[in-house]
Amino acid sequence: MRDDAPNSWESRADNASLYGFTDLPSVKERGAVVLTHGEGPYVVDVHGRRYLDANSGLWNMVAGFDHPGLAEAAKAQYDRFPGYHAFFGRMSDQTVLLSEKLVEVSPFERGRVFYTNSGSEANDTMVKMLWFLGLAEGQPQRRKILTRWNAYHGVTAVSASMTGKPYNSVFGLPLPGFLHLGCPHYWRFGQEGESEEQFTQRLANELEATIIKEGADTIAGFFAEPVMGAGGVIPPSKGYFQAVSRVLKKYGIPLIADEVICGFGRTGNTWGSQTYDFTPDAIISSKNITAGYFPMGAVILGPDLSDRLQAAAEAIEEFPHGFTASGHPVGCAIALKAIDVVMNEGLAENVRRLAPRMEAGLAEIARHPNIGELRGIGYMWALEAVKDRATKTPFPGTLSVSERIANTCTDHGLICRPLGQSIVLCPPFILTEGQMDEMFEKLDAALKKVFAEVA
Repeated sequence: MRDDAPNSWESRADNASLYGFTDLPSVKERGAVVLTHGEGPYVVDVHGRRYLDANSGLWNMVAGFDHPGLAEAAKAQYDRFPGYHAFFGRMSDQTVLLSEKLVEVSPFERGRVFYTNSGSEANDTMVKMLWFLGLAEGQPQRRKILTRWNAYHGVTAVSASMTGKPYNSVFGLPLPGFLHLGCPHYWRFGQEGESEEQFTQRLANELEATIIKEGADTIAGFFAEPVMGAGGVIPPSKGYFQAVSRVLKKYGIPLIADEVICGFGRTGNTWGSQTYDFTPDAIISSKNITAGYFPMGAVILGPDLSDRLQAAAEAIEEFPHGFTASGHPVGCAIALKAIDVVMNEGLAENVRRLAPRMEAGLAEIARHPNIGELRGIGYMWALEAVKDRATKTPFPGTLSVSERIANTCTDHGLICRPLGQSIVLCPPFILTEGQMDEMFEKLDAALKKVFAEVA
């Protein structure tokens, strides 16, 4: 609980910080949690309290908070070549090596990579690439971007316009030309008597109707997360990506997979698009690409978009876009090591091995009458709280049920994330069976306490 002394860490955080994506009433009552270090999947605060972080930081600390190999890779590169850009035909050798590696592990036979500092910037960059192509190829009207309601694609003005969340209205967003289609959450949005397959077809029909209404030649691209992450861990309905891929291909509209959360192992495969058996035209990557040890994003272009963008850039003799730290040599060195750690040191295998155990443990907890749905895959799951399971009626928003559950979990030494009426668990890939049991125990205790108070 908070310490209100003027020199306390909580007061100093309040005085000097503007909190982002934070429930301010909770912070006012409880104080910020100020952390000093991490140990495996645990983090430790200034008061010495230890928390199992079942949110992996912000989905990204998949190798834990003190992986020696990642720290050593960073130190070695700082000693060797501490910083550079990727402008003017100059870049570090680590940048070249990472680009080759990303194309190698992508679903593409060949391609090109462009670097940013975050997933938001990578999505923003991809939109600029599509707009650049439209103008270069004589289709200046091809500007509209299709995403889905409840999707999350970032916080820049463009990527926030892509994000289908109502909170962006406080910024006067979305910008014109950003269209949000139906959310593929069958449990919540399926109609009475509608099978999951029929629900999927309804969404595909909505997509095609939108394309026809807007004009196929006005649409630059369709962006989708394989599993909606910040929307509350929402896997697609059965056959969803196959259905929308057919429509997009019919009208010549690129499909961009936003793999910021799903990429590099979170769903059990290297890419979420592999898990759901579809091949996009480009991939947006961030978070796990460096296991959270460096801020980095990447646009990985498949063959068609790669060739077309290269031709468009050559026609004007440059691609006029980039960031000072794009392709940073230290970030690239860390990413090369992180990819190796996830793919070759047993982390991805640990997700595949223990994901069924995680699902089974959460399914037992989800038997509580105030849990309406358990959903997820791999190492990303959500439990949706409801006032009435039979009718799927949510709790009144004034109760802040998910925030209360998350705060109670914190009191028990467990960090999880409230999203809408859901509690999200996305632990580091290094989580052991014993630590998983600890997570179950603390979550179950918190749920029982809060539901006893509000149900």
